This record gives sequence, structure tokens and C-alpha cells, in this order.
Amino acid sequence: MFEPEPSKTPSACSRHVVLVAPEVHWNTGNIGRTCLGVGAMLHLIRPLGFALTDRQVKRAGLDYWPRVPLRVWDDFDQFTESMAPRDEEIVLLTKSGAQPYWRMPMPSRLFMVFGSETRGLPASLLTHYRHCTFFIPMQSQIRCLNLSTAVGIVLYENVRQWAMRLSL
Repeated sequence: MFEPEPSKTPSACSRHVVLVAPEVHWNTGNIGRTCLGVGAMLHLIRPLGFALTDRQVKRAGLDYWPRVPLRVWDDFDQFTESMAPRDEEIVLLTKSGAQPYWRMPMPSRLFMVFGSETRGLPASLLTHYRHCTFFIPMQSQIRCLNLSTAVGIVLYENVRQWAMRLSL
């Protein structure tokens, strides 16, 4: 598995990006590249709207794709059973979130969960994790941000906050 360069990433910080039923291969490839750049693990929850062997996934992930730390799960229950995130270690990013993303908790291990490009997160997850929903503020002229853009915003802000915390 990929290990981030210790001199370039905050220490003792384990970040996980979880995509529930992603549909667009380019987004997933870009998100994989972002995860590799930060040292985060990428988790994909089936069903996927593409095959991981698709040329477009590899193209978006460039030559980095084979090194992306990646786990694929059959469903969200399998993911939670295996990874066992505690309540304070999981956040859902959704436009209907209760708090802005910069107020996410800062545990040493954090799972940031994003929904599919057209359907978002399933209602069952939003209900179960209603206490930990977050949003990215945006103008009303658009419905949503591109998924890979949203992941980049949230992931890098969280790593920035972790680094700031370490420097205090």
C-alpha cells in the first residue's frame, strides 16, 4: 500500500474518502489522484457506474492510478463492518448538510462520505448519520459542484486544518 512522504503530510492523520455508488469514471480517476496526493485511502461502494478497468478511469488518474490506495466494497454495510468507524470518525457531505464542511471533526482517523453524481447519498445513510452531515456553501445558481471538485475542497481543507492543529 502507498505510504505518503512523512515530510510532506501531517503526521498521525488517517484520511479516507468514501464514494457511494459513483457514476462517472473521470471523477473517480481524479479523486483517486487527489487521494494519492494527500495520502488518503479511497473507498468505492458498489454499484459503480463503470468498470475500474475502463480506459477513462486510468486516463483521469494518469499513470498514478495503479498506486492509488483503493478498496472496493459490495455495500456500505460491508464497508462499516470491516472499517468500523466510530461515530466521531464519519462525516457525510451533502448539500442538505447541517453544518459547513470547515466545522468537521478532527479525529486522527476520518471517513468523508460522498454520494453519487446524480443521486447523492441514499436517504437511509442520511437518516442514520443525520448528526454528522456537512455541506459546501455555494450560490443558488447551481445545483451542485462536480464530485471531484467537492472532494478536493473538503479533503485539502481537512488536511490543512490538521496541519494547523499540529503547528500550535
